[in-house]
Amino acid sequence: MNARRNFIKQSALLSTGLAMNPSEFLKIQTKVGIQLYSLRDDIEKNVKSVISKVAAAGYKEVETYGLSKEGQFFGLSVSEFAQLLKANNLTSPSGHYLPEKMLFENGDGDDVKKLCEVGHTLGHRYIVIPHLEEDKRKTIDQYKALAARMNIAGKICRNAGLQLAYHNHDFEFLQINGQRGYDIFMNETDKDLVKLELDLYWVVSAGLDPIDFFKKQPGRFPMVHVKDMDKADRTKNTEIGNGSINFKRILASSAVAGIKHYYLEQENNYVPDTFTSIQKSYSYIRKNLLK
Repeated sequence: MNARRNFIKQSALLSTGLAMNPSEFLKIQTKVGIQLYSLRDDIEKNVKSVISKVAAAGYKEVETYGLSKEGQFFGLSVSEFAQLLKANNLTSPSGHYLPEKMLFENGDGDDVKKLCEVGHTLGHRYIVIPHLEEDKRKTIDQYKALAARMNIAGKICRNAGLQLAYHNHDFEFLQINGQRGYDIFMNETDKDLVKLELDLYWVVSAGLDPIDFFKKQPGRFPMVHVKDMDKADRTKNTEIGNGSINFKRILASSAVAGIKHYYLEQENNYVPDTFTSIQKSYSYIRKNLLK
């Protein structure tokens, strides 16, 4: 009897989806996420309250950061943090982690394997490399060495049933002897082993067009950071829709890019406060961008 009820419910949902405009159906199905670094000052003080407020704002997905050397997220064990997300009906498709020994010391990959264990506990699909310290990316040779090690790390993730990805800032787009680090990553990492999480703000900040990257390697960008640029001060963020980035134009190419997850990120310039800011951004993304 329960199976029959479930079948009827699923059939009704499918019928509703087919009857409406396909773009509207996609809008309903797409979940909006947030990179928790946006709330870093608050989450360090009271993780349970922050996660509750994220859910209340409407977000359904979170991208993690902040795994400590003790294997904790803001004072909670990995399993406790996973339970907290579940209790608030949140999922975590991806997290930001840095396997330093693998990347910088040509390690044996044990740190990648441990991160995969964390990822499994949290229900991740992606393990994302979030940043490179300045001394690790001064030369093209360093970028080439990192690309080779990222391929190895990508194989470890794949063997664990996960996917490695790389998140950019703006430094990857600087010219180094006529080459750019990001081009090295795009061309010398295996597109099946290393996906790319494009931070749209940093691409625009570097004077480039995200759509050009989508067209160069279609389908390689399963995640994007939706982060707006303040109109008066390009070095600052602002709530989505208040800034200067034309997200409607960029995200019209979501299918080409292969985007599956949209993460709000705001690092500064919250008006009037962090939680009001993320609520404003959620509303704008939901109403104006996911069409």
